[in-house]
Amino acid sequence: MTDALSLELFWVGFGFGLGVMVISARVSLRLRRSRQVEEKTQILDDQAVDRIIRQGKISINEDVLDLKAIEDEEERFWSENWDEPEEAW
Repeated sequence: MTDALSLELFWVGFGFGLGVMVISARVSLRLRRSRQVEEKTQILDDQAVDRIIRQGKISINEDVLDLKAIEDEEERFWSENWDEPEEAW
């Protein structure tokens, strides 16, 4: 009887501990994701809005698209030979 009770208490404690670990992992993941979103959304702050009002535009330090490389890749894509559709349908 004592062995069955201690085994039952073990599984209850084990389940409780596992549940606590899952909940803490979920909270940690949610905090990490909210920080990442917060960092991405802080591009436009009050100073940036004031600069837009004064200058009429804003420049952000992001990777600038290479329009020439995009144009070359588009030209290569459209000049590629395409297989004719099969007449089996």
